[in-house]
Amino acid sequence: MPENNQSFEKALERLEQIVAEMEGGKLTLEKMISHFEEGSKLVKFCSAKLNEVEKKIELLLTKDGQVSTVPFDPERET
Repeated sequence: MPENNQSFEKALERLEQIVAEMEGGKLTLEKMISHFEEGSKLVKFCSAKLNEVEKKIELLLTKDGQVSTVPFDPERET
């Protein structure tokens, strides 16, 4: 499992490296399985980090003197 202090960027970089190595076709079956396992853990880690960030991104809206928060919607124009 990726370390708790590992950054999203480092995890993504390693994941890209794993994918490139696996697509290269030069790995043994054992190494492919090992890379797949590591890659699966990295995907889970990156997904959790993205979900964490998504929860933190909120837009503050003032309506009728009330401040409220709504989930961030990248499609919504501000």
